[in-house]
Amino acid sequence: MSYDIIVIGGGIAGVSVAAELSGEATVLLLEAERSLAYHASGRSAAMFLPFYGNRIVRNLNEASADHHMNADGGVLRPRPFLSVAPEAKTDHLDRATAELGLTPMAPEDALKLLPILDADWLVAAATTNQAWELDTDLLIQNYRRRLLANGGQIETAARVDGMTRTDGTWHVSWQGGDARAPEVVNAAGAWADPVAAMAGLAPLGLQPHRRSMAQLAAPGERDVTDWPFVEEVDESWYARPDAGRWIVSPADEDPVDPGDAWADDMVLAEGLARYQDAVTVEVTKPLTSWAGLRTIAPDRTLVVGPDPRMAGVWWSAGQAGYGFQTAPAVSRLLAAQMQGRTPDLDSETVTALGVERLI
Repeated sequence: MSYDIIVIGGGIAGVSVAAELSGEATVLLLEAERSLAYHASGRSAAMFLPFYGNRIVRNLNEASADHHMNADGGVLRPRPFLSVAPEAKTDHLDRATAELGLTPMAPEDALKLLPILDADWLVAAATTNQAWELDTDLLIQNYRRRLLANGGQIETAARVDGMTRTDGTWHVSWQGGDARAPEVVNAAGAWADPVAAMAGLAPLGLQPHRRSMAQLAAPGERDVTDWPFVEEVDESWYARPDAGRWIVSPADEDPVDPGDAWADDMVLAEGLARYQDAVTVEVTKPLTSWAGLRTIAPDRTLVVGPDPRMAGVWWSAGQAGYGFQTAPAVSRLLAAQMQGRTPDLDSETVTALGVERLI
């Protein structure tokens, strides 16, 4: 089958850009697993924190905010953000408060917001209400429905195993199928560099990193519904409510090979011990645990745009944990570039995202 564009990767990066492109082009979306958003996108912390990330990421967050605020079905639910610090990290919190635009909060008020904090451990806190829990599944499904409504096609269990270019056309194959298109979008997440290699391109240095999560019972059987997203400053750990339970992450970022990630028991144990220092309720055995992959470019900025080394290759990769936050802006940018329209982002941001910086 022939298409205008083949998008490789069915996480939020691939689904969103495929949907954006499908209004003006015939699009095939290929996903290696049997379902969309299986790896990093299916294991997200699921928060929209506009103030998080470097300056370029924050620009993308800002440009994505309107889409998130007005998405079909409502993908955002307000959830306060709370950053806390022990005595040894009060200067760290001062810097974070200034850099992120947080509001200092008295420790006794932070204890009202999150009553399990240990008053002897907690010395300083800061907060903002500019934070939201993000319904990642609904966002994926919104983009999926839009893609299909525009005539786009999705193939799952389609792990790409070959790419060749002949007479201006890419021939992409997977076990049980193949397709052709003049343009290919590499949105393969942890596999973005290996996919590029199949196209004959040297890697950009995109490295997958493991991020682990442990789901605990609600501490002390409390109602956690309105508790904040909380982090120890510098991301020693973070936690938030999860369907009546409580999830804690050690905020690990360990380099790993692309694959189906699993939480490391020792990493989880060490992270839960750091969390235990900050709270009064004893940490019990996790109900379950999991890990996802966040793929990071050397400068921790996303890679979006055309590859100058090879005609017909485009990138949307290196999301580094900001994929859902930035997806609306990133997908609009790439669609504008591919369709010859002026992007709605400033030129400095567009340049900072470009492939050229990593070649």
